[in-house]
Amino acid sequence: MGYLSRMTQWKSKLQLPDDATLDDSTARAQLRLGLFSYPVLQAADILVHRATHVPVGEDQKQHLEFSRYTANSFNHLYGPIFPIPEALISPAKRVMSLKEPTSKMSKSHADEKSRIILIDSPAEIRQKVKVALTDSEGSITYDPTRRPGVSNLIEILSHLEGVSCEEIATDFHSASLRSLKEHVADRIAYHLQEIRDRYITIMEDQTGYLESVAEEGAEAARANSRVTMQQIREAMGL
Repeated sequence: MGYLSRMTQWKSKLQLPDDATLDDSTARAQLRLGLFSYPVLQAADILVHRATHVPVGEDQKQHLEFSRYTANSFNHLYGPIFPIPEALISPAKRVMSLKEPTSKMSKSHADEKSRIILIDSPAEIRQKVKVALTDSEGSITYDPTRRPGVSNLIEILSHLEGVSCEEIATDFHSASLRSLKEHVADRIAYHLQEIRDRYITIMEDQTGYLESVAEEGAEAARANSRVTMQQIREAMGL
C-alpha cells in the first residue's frame, strides 16, 4: 500500500498533489480501487508469463518499476523465478492531442477530433488533421513550448518519415500551415492503410478466424501461466 500510494499516476488522474499520501483525508476520499490497484494487476500479467521485455508508454514506466520491484522482492525470498522485465519504449514517447497539443492524445477524450484511430479512413484522418489546433504565425517552425500545435504535427511527421523535427521545420519553413497539415494527413493515412485494410478483412471474415485466434492465444497463455505457477508453488513450498 505504501509503494502504491507513492505512485504518481493515480494522483494525477484524481488531480491530487504529488505529496499526497493515504494519510490525507482528501486522498482517502478520492481513492478509487481500480485505478490504485492497476499496477498490481499489470505486474501479475507481466510476471505470470515471465516477460523479459514489455512495450509500454512513457507514462507506464513507473508501473513497470513496480513489476520489477515485485520480481526482485520475490526472487530475493524464494530464488530466481522471475526475470526482471525491461521497458520497451517507442521513439514516439508521447503523441499529443490534435485539439489540446499540451496534453497526450487519448481515446477517452470527449472530442473525437482530438485523436487518430488506427482504423480511421483517409477522409477521417484528413478532416481531423485539417481542424487540428495550431496558431496564426506565418512560417513553420519547431518550438514545442511556444508553438505546441504546429510542433505536434511536425513530431508526428518526424516519427513517420524517420527524420528530425528540425529538418522537417526547415523543409516546410516557407510552406503554409495548410500544406503541412495536408502532408501530415497523407502520411498518416498511408502508414495506417495496411492496418485498416487488414482490420476490415478480419471483421468481414465469417469463418470464425477471430475466435480461433483468441482461443489459441488463451490456451497458450494458460499453458505458460501453469508453468510459472508450478514453479512458484514449489519455491514457496505450497
